Amino acid sequence: MHAENPTARALLALEVLQGSPGITAERLADRLGVSERAARRYVGTLREAGIPIDSVRGPYGGYRLGRGVRLPPLVFDSTEALGLVMAVLDGHHDAGDPSDPVGSALGKLMRALPEPVVAQAEAVRRTTSPAPDRSAARPEPATTAALVEACTSRRRVRLDYRSEAGSEWLMDVDPWAVVVRHGRWYLLCRSCQADARRAYRVDRVRSVELLDDAFTPPAGLDPVATLDEHLASGWEYDTEVVIDAPLEAVARCVPRTLGRLSAVGPQTTQLTGSTSNPRWYAECLAAVPVPYRIVRCAELREAARAIGQRLLDAAAAAER
Repeated sequence: MHAENPTARALLALEVLQGSPGITAERLADRLGVSERAARRYVGTLREAGIPIDSVRGPYGGYRLGRGVRLPPLVFDSTEALGLVMAVLDGHHDAGDPSDPVGSALGKLMRALPEPVVAQAEAVRRTTSPAPDRSAARPEPATTAALVEACTSRRRVRLDYRSEAGSEWLMDVDPWAVVVRHGRWYLLCRSCQADARRAYRVDRVRSVELLDDAFTPPAGLDPVATLDEHLASGWEYDTEVVIDAPLEAVARCVPRTLGRLSAVGPQTTQLTGSTSNPRWYAECLAAVPVPYRIVRCAELREAARAIGQRLLDAAAAAER
């Protein structure tokens, strides 16, 4: 005779209750291979663990799981549940729209949680409307899932890609990572044809074909830092800025997308990069809280002058 494992039996009882709503104690005992008294004891164990189990007496009665265990038990507290809703809203999804895939999925999670845990989160979900993020570009979930799977399994893929200009082409790439930056989803990868690092917008991928070839990503790859470095190079205007502060201090206030930082002295840092939008670049630099000088890029210097003059004009108008 096998020694009884109460925890294992209780979990097996939970599985039976999930699959057989309204099951009687007699049938539950038969399924577990125990006495009715033992079956009722396992139900009591589940109730003590906080799993709601309703029981109905009579010839048509039995045990039925209550709210909170439609899925395998989700161990969230109220703070975690609220944090989940807020994360969805921060992504500018309509968390209360059941026709939206994210709203629908979140609704299922909310229905799977006990009322005392989910009350606050459910109120926020139903009453809060996120502002639309017009710069965000969300890819198809199926496309993203296929690329994430390829990254995880380290399998080469063939992409059908459409550029912003409307050009279309097929390419084979080694997918290193999927990275979300500034409201956009990127595939960081190695182009097999060019044998070079590339970053492609996932929302512009038209189809993904998983190939048989395997690959090994670069050792010590930091996907976010590598993507930011990639996005900061190869644009129309090359830039160079000297900043009067130590490298450590500058790194905390200069976005990686502006370029590469290097120390040229104990109190001096060099920023080298490129941009297709000097005005945007100058606006980013304006937020740097230490002195700096634009060494290279006439277009960037002109954009900085225009921004500086606009600020001076605004201050002068306030003094009149």
